[in-house]
Amino acid sequence: MKMSNADFNEQLRRRTKDFALKVIFLSNDLPRIESAKILARQLVRSATSVAANFRSACRGRSKAEFFSKICIVVEEADETQFWLEMLQDSNIVTDERISQLHNEISQILAITTTIKHKIQSQQ
Repeated sequence: MKMSNADFNEQLRRRTKDFALKVIFLSNDLPRIESAKILARQLVRSATSVAANFRSACRGRSKAEFFSKICIVVEEADETQFWLEMLQDSNIVTDERISQLHNEISQILAITTTIKHKIQSQQ
């Protein structure tokens, strides 16, 4: 049975929100050093933006508005990936602790990029 667009959007909406919450929980556990605070702030901003903008896209009044918001989601998901890499590469967070978040944002980025390209090809 094929999933409807509304069901798919709702599932991805929940998934992006759950991801943002996991990022918040991670940031709360980071060491209280200046570099970790700065990276955590940037990571939380971009991760919550992914969720907020996908939610906004689902409420879009037109295809153009949906496309615009999806473009922002793709940008913010890519930025989130960057901040996770910075936390990992700076040894503030262990590979083990961050691997699930890396995997999840990679999947969200792939899904939203596919949506973006599909809409572009229809224009």
